[in-house]
This record gives sequence, structure tokens and C-alpha cells, in this order.
Amino acid sequence: MDVIEPPGGLDLTPAPAPVPSRKQGGRRWLPIVVIVLVLVGAGYVVSKALTSAALFFYTADEAVAKKAELGTHQFRIEGTVENDIRTTSDGADFTITYNGVEVPVDHVGDPPELFKPGEPVVLEGHWDPSDQRLFDSDLMLVKHDATYTAKNGDRLKQAVQGGDVAPGSSGSSGSSGSTTSTTTASP
Repeated sequence: MDVIEPPGGLDLTPAPAPVPSRKQGGRRWLPIVVIVLVLVGAGYVVSKALTSAALFFYTADEAVAKKAELGTHQFRIEGTVENDIRTTSDGADFTITYNGVEVPVDHVGDPPELFKPGEPVVLEGHWDPSDQRLFDSDLMLVKHDATYTAKNGDRLKQAVQGGDVAPGSSGSSGSSGSTTSTTTASP
């Protein structure tokens, strides 16, 4: 077999592959680093969304027992309103109780119409950093009781069905006990 030589003595042997420099090697990792950062960021956002969506409340006695652990972090507390409501320029001061434990509350914002002594409330806020006995609240949820349900069945039915029920069409909601509807007030 005859070997054919290229014209003009050109060398056609393949050149060795260039060795990547440190700069080029770093570029290989850039997409991986970006993907990892995006995944970590997405994980953080999802975890924050899940924890805030799953925000539950402590009863007044539980919150007092966990006061050091809760610190000044935002949480919800449940208790029954005592007969000591005092209207302030920016809301109301009052006391809630649960299992014999009293918690003084400074609520900022207009309390809902159903707010009154003897009613259970769920408040969102935190322990006051200057007075750890005081709970600073900025959101109040008041649960409707059976009396409200019996008197306002049409209104509750409208709320549940998105306002599609004509007022006066049902007289009563037909339920006994308490309903899960809540009234909120916040600044």
C-alpha cells in the first residue's frame, strides 16, 4: 500500500486537546452553582410559606409556659376575654385567660364587632420586649358562637357561598354548636 503524502508537506496529524486553564474550569461549575443557589432559594421560600400557612396558636397557659422559647417572635395565642376591656387611642387593652392563666393584651387596631367579655379570641402578635408579661397584638380573630349562627344563618350562608344566596332565603343555617367563621381586625 502506498502512503499518499499531502501536497506541500502539510502535517495532518491531530493536535493534542488544549488543557483547560483554571478560568475555563471554573466556568464549568458556574451553571451547577447557579442551579444549587436557585434550589436553595426555592426551598427557603417553600419552607417559609409552609410554616406561615401552618401557623397555629398556643392557649394562654401554653404561651406563658413557653414564653422564653417564643421570645419576641410572632405567634398566635388563644384565650377568653375578661371583663376589663379598655379602649385606647389605637385599639384596646384587655386580659385573656385560659386554664386560670391570665395574659394582659395591648391590641392595636379596631376590634371586631363580636369582641366582648366572655368571648374566645385568637390574637396574633408577640411578647412585648420591654414587658414580657404583656402580649402585643395586631390581629384579632373572634369565633362566632351558636347564638350568632342562629340569628345570622342567612349571612353565614351567603359568606360560605360567596354571596350567591339572596338575603332572607333560609331563615337559619340549621347548624348547632359553633361555626368556624371568624371576624378579623387589623391595623
